[in-house]
Amino acid sequence: MGLVVVTGGSRGLGFQCAKELAALGHQILLVAKDPIRLAQSAGEIGAQYRSVDLEDQAATRAVFEEILATFGAPEILMLAHGVMSEKMSKTLRTTDHEWRRVMSINLDSTFTIVNILGGAMALARAGRIIIFSACLGRMSGPGNAGGLAPYRISKAGVNALVRNLAHETNHGTRGLLVDAICPNHTRTDMGGADAPLSVEEGADTAVWLATRNFDPAVDKTGFLWERREIIEW
Repeated sequence: MGLVVVTGGSRGLGFQCAKELAALGHQILLVAKDPIRLAQSAGEIGAQYRSVDLEDQAATRAVFEEILATFGAPEILMLAHGVMSEKMSKTLRTTDHEWRRVMSINLDSTFTIVNILGGAMALARAGRIIIFSACLGRMSGPGNAGGLAPYRISKAGVNALVRNLAHETNHGTRGLLVDAICPNHTRTDMGGADAPLSVEEGADTAVWLATRNFDPAVDKTGFLWERREIIEW
C-alpha cells in the first residue's frame, strides 16, 4: 500500500485516522506543529513526520514541496488540522489578527497543501484527498445561525474548494477523488471531554472515504459527507 500524508496527525482525529490506516498496512507521514508530541505520535505507529506551523504559508509550501520531492505523490492526503475561532468572534467583533490566524490555518494552508500534493496526485491520475470541514461551514441547515465567523467562513471555503476541485478533475473519472467531511462533535482537544462522539466515531467517515471502493459510474465525490452520507451545504 502507498503513502498516506495526514496533517493534524499528532493527536485527535488526525492521529486516529493515521493509526487506523497504518493498521491496514499503509506507510504514514504525519504533519503537525508541536515537534515533541509529533515525534511521540509518529513513534507509536511507526510513521515518518514533518513539523511545520501551518499558519505560515511560506513554511508550509517549503515543507510540502520537500515531502513531494522525497516521497512523490501520496496515495491518500488527509487534512485533519484546524483551529476554532475565539468565542466572541462575530463578524463585527473579529480582529484582523484573529481573522488572519483562522483563515491561514483552516483555509490558506489547505489550499497550499492541495496545490502541491494534489497537483501531483492529479498528474498521477490516482489518489484520494479527504479534508476535515465542519457542519458549521454549511450555508444551510442546522447550526447556521451566525457567530464564530472566521471558523464558519473558513470551513465554508474548504467546502467550496472541494467542490471546485472535484469539478476541475471531472468527479473521479480521472482517478483523483476529493471530499470534505463533517466529523461532528468529537471528544478531542478542540471538541472537549463532554462531546458525544468518540474519536473512533469521528474518524469513521474519513477512513471510509480513504478506503472505499469507487466506481465513477455510480459513486460520488466532491461533496461534504457526514456519517458516510452526503449532506447539503
